[in-house]
Order: sequence, then structure tokens, then C-alpha cells
Amino acid sequence: MIAPTNKPGNRSPWEGAVEGPVDAGGQAVITPDKPYDEDLALYEVAIARIQKGENYYDFIVPEQRARNYPVNPGIAVRLPTLAYIDAMLGERGQMAAAMALMLAIIAVWWRRLGEDTDDGGRVQRLGAAMVFVGASLQLNRHYFPLHELWAGGLIALSFGLHRIGREGQGGRWIAAFLCAALALAIRELTLPYVLLMAAFALWNRNWRESAAWALLIAVFFAGLAWHLSIIARDVLPSDPHGPAWLVMRGMAGWLVNVVQSSNLRWLPHFLAGPAVVLMTFGWLGWRSRSGLVGFLLCAGYGLAFMLVGRWDNFYWGAMIAPVMFAGLVFAPRAVMQLVAAAKGPVPN
Repeated sequence: MIAPTNKPGNRSPWEGAVEGPVDAGGQAVITPDKPYDEDLALYEVAIARIQKGENYYDFIVPEQRARNYPVNPGIAVRLPTLAYIDAMLGERGQMAAAMALMLAIIAVWWRRLGEDTDDGGRVQRLGAAMVFVGASLQLNRHYFPLHELWAGGLIALSFGLHRIGREGQGGRWIAAFLCAALALAIRELTLPYVLLMAAFALWNRNWRESAAWALLIAVFFAGLAWHLSIIARDVLPSDPHGPAWLVMRGMAGWLVNVVQSSNLRWLPHFLAGPAVVLMTFGWLGWRSRSGLVGFLLCAGYGLAFMLVGRWDNFYWGAMIAPVMFAGLVFAPRAVMQLVAAAKGPVPN
């Protein structure tokens, strides 16, 4: 459970990558508030070119190829949703949106924990504090072009808005659905969350909600196919195939992804790794369907990170990190339940 918290160096999977951030003209830009990061440099250039009136699909493949990033397979090229949103908002708008998203996450979880726990407000207060720690990364302006930052925040907001298994509440799930739909449009790594919510809607026989999630999944795959078809148009036979994502990193892949993409990175190694495990299994201490969904969500992404993703993809952990922190408040209860189960029934 020991996870390194040092930041990796060059995260490009290709040799000869552009050394440092670049502007729209391809010139190096090094500033104190924007340290070297190739991925963010690429995304910032895309935003700048859209702001100048260019179409994303007219430049993204040559731009990515010029920076020695893979364009084959086409899934290596990001969906255009966030680039257009960031271009429309501008820097001030992005900061306002990040602040609004963080406050919304805290507010919905404050209400959610207050509704579903009955202990004098202790879990509500501690849980909201943990949610703040997890969601506060939204305010790091350096990461505004990062797709996982926004998608992960929207997943946390969606989960907090949803009322799992509750019938007769009409549109209570609709706001959660819309947040998840936006997250999926930003980053396809949202799909596991959408599939989980669809599965629970089916399990609870909420047919309208199930149909909505199924429709979202169908629309997503149609949109992804359209995206890939446009990218394929500009891929050249000489473009090398990108490195495989199935690298089987094991436990370290899970822990490193979450630690390095959250505020856990400030903790010593011997605390950060166990904290990830406690956050995940702590959800089982919330004896409710929400607790079960929280555990399956965090453990599911954790399993995926063990199997899929290279070391330079550590920022994928931002997809789940914001929602994980709430599980920490239930960890003591989960540990006590585990100890009690291990001891077995008390003899008469």
C-alpha cells in the first residue's frame, strides 16, 4: 500500500517530445505559474486555436502529431467537448465554473449525508470536510484544460445528486443524469460510472431511469464512432500505433493514480497508500445502497487502474478521486464491522 507521491518527469509516451509548454505558434512558454507539462500544453493550444475561430477537427491530428503524440488509435485524440467549453468561457469563466462546481459538490454531499445518516451531524460535518478536500483540486487553474478534472468533479456531483433506489421522486435522478451526460461528453472514462448507474436503475426496476441511461450509452457510442471516423480521415499510414494501455501495473497502478491526481500527494508514502484503501472500503461502512454503489464505483475504477493505463496516465485517477474522500468518514465503522465479522458470533 506504499504509493510514490513524487511527480513523474516527461509524461509523453514518445521520444523527442516538445520540451515544455508551447503557444499557438509553437513557441516555448515557461512561466512560474505554469510549469512544464506537455499534455496541458497541447490542450491549451487547442483551446487557443478554437478561440481564433478554427475548427477542432481541422487541426487536432496534425497538432498532436507535431508534438509526437499518438493519433493511432483514434481514441488517443480527446473528444472536443471540453476544448470548446474552455474556449467559450475564457480564463475568468473557467475559474467561475470551477468554483461553482466545487461549491455544488460540497453542497449536495452536505445534504446527502444529512439525509442518510443519523448521528447528530458528525458524519455530515466530517463527510463534507472530506468532500471539500477532494473537490478543492478543482480550483487549480493550471489543470483547467485537463479533461479528467472536470469529468471527475461532475461524477462526484452526479453521485451526490442521485437518490439510489428511491421510488416516487419523479425527476430526482434527472439532474444526476445530466451531470453524468456532460462528464461522458468530456471524457469517455466516465462510461464505467454510467454503466453502474444503469445497472442499479435496472436492479431497482426504475424503468424510465434505466431507459434514460441506456439511451445515453447508445448516443455516446454513436458520437464516439463519429469522432473516430473524423480522426481516421486524417491519420496517415506512416503514423505509428500508440503504446498499449493494457500494462497490468497491479496495486501500484491503483494507488499511484489516485495519490498523484489528488491532494493525497502531499502525504508521506506510508500514509497515502493506506488512505486510498480506507477511502474505498470505507464506503461499506455506510449501510445503504449508496454505500454499496460508492464502494463498487471506487473499487471498480481501482481494478481498472490495476489493469489499464501506463505510468504517464496517472492523471486518470482524477476521474474518481473527488468522490473517494467521502468514504474516509465511514472507514472506522467499516473497520469495526470487519473486526466483528472476523470474531464471529458471540456464543450464548
